[in-house]
Amino acid sequence: MSLRSDLEVLDIKYWKNDLVNIKPMETVEELIYAAYECKLTEEQKEMVNPVWFSVGRAYLFKDNNYPCIIYNNNNKPIGFLNFYTWMDGSAYSWSYFIDLEYQGKGYGKASAKLAIDILTKSNPNKIIKLATEQNNTKAHKLYESIGFKKTSVLDGDDLVFEYKNN
Repeated sequence: MSLRSDLEVLDIKYWKNDLVNIKPMETVEELIYAAYECKLTEEQKEMVNPVWFSVGRAYLFKDNNYPCIIYNNNNKPIGFLNFYTWMDGSAYSWSYFIDLEYQGKGYGKASAKLAIDILTKSNPNKIIKLATEQNNTKAHKLYESIGFKKTSVLDGDDLVFEYKNN
C-alpha cells in the first residue's frame, strides 16, 4: 500500500488531539492559506520546505505525499504539514510549520505528536524519519523530546532523526 492509501483508510478520530486537528488539504482556500497567509520568520523560511515544493511533489507523486492543514480546536488554520514517503521507501516522514502568530503555544509539539500517532496507526511497521537543517536546534530538541533519535546518516547536509514504533 502507498502512504496515501494508508492515510485515507485511517479513521478520522485519529486525526486530532487536545490541541490540534490535521486535515487533508482539499480547497483552494486552504492552499492560499498555506502558501500566502501562513507566516514564518525569514530564518524559519530557510529551514523548511516551501509550500509550493510540497504541493508540487504531491501533484507529481500523489501516492507518496499528503499535504494537510493544521487547525486548532477552534477550527482556525494555524499551520501546514505534508506527510511523505522517505526517498528510498523505507520510512514515512513529514515536513511542517506553524504560523508565526501561533508559535510558542504548544501547537508545534502537539502537531508533531499527532503526526507520529497518525503515521504509526496508519502503518505500524513503517519507521518515521525526519530531516532537519543542522543549525535548526529547536527542531532537534523538539524531536528528541518526543522520542526521535539522531542517526549518523545525513540527507544531503541535513541531519536525520528516526522514530521506531515500539
